[in-house]
Amino acid sequence: MRGEISMNFAIRAALVAAISAVGILGVASGAARAQSNSSAPESQLNPTQTAPAAPPVTKIDLPAFHLTAPKGALPATLDPHQFPEIENQNIYALAAKEKAILYQQPCFCHCDREVNHKSLLDCYVDTHASVCMLCKKEAVLAYTESQQGKTAAQIRQDIIDGKWKAVDLSKYDDSVLPAK
Repeated sequence: MRGEISMNFAIRAALVAAISAVGILGVASGAARAQSNSSAPESQLNPTQTAPAAPPVTKIDLPAFHLTAPKGALPATLDPHQFPEIENQNIYALAAKEKAILYQQPCFCHCDREVNHKSLLDCYVDTHASVCMLCKKEAVLAYTESQQGKTAAQIRQDIIDGKWKAVDLSKYDDSVLPAK
């Protein structure tokens, strides 16, 4: 009986080993075949074949803005005093001072898609900016950098680069800022 058990064990072990070997050889063979078909060195490509193309470069999805300064009168921004929140009063007041700069800036909340805005200025011609933190940060960045002497193009690049993300709006929350 003991001899039968060890014989059965030996047969089963040999059978498992054989099945495993066939499986491993099959996988290795398939992998080698796939590799030889898909990645031949350029020197082995026939003249009508070309190397695989590089993936396309993704462009930044820029929201709408005006590339040049306005040629005529710009629309008025909303009266800051119509808003009960001090932050909105302060930021709408800043926007009113920098309409030509905001006219040339994109707004990355993509309100150009949702409400057909043509630039960051449009966010302050209506109530959109009053409920959009991103619009507020972009306008504060534009105002601050304009006061530092940056051009609309330089400010636009900083907005595209995401520098508005670091803007702290808390200083616009406490009291109405004095007019400059």
